[in-house]
Amino acid sequence: MAKRKQYPLRVDPEIWDAVQRWADDEMRSANGQVEWILRRALKDAGRLPKRQASASSSGEKDEPGAA
Repeated sequence: MAKRKQYPLRVDPEIWDAVQRWADDEMRSANGQVEWILRRALKDAGRLPKRQASASSSGEKDEPGAA
């Protein structure tokens, strides 16, 4: 697995609470949920890096609930 980039994130507490609740509903960590949200936004904008886009199209699930 590739090394992950660590990044301190400042976010409004109400936004973080909403992300945490969403993550709990999807059985993910809050960090995993943020990464899923970012990946989905990049895919929708056509900006997902090629390596990630090919993994997504080859059957990797990116639907809510897919951990």
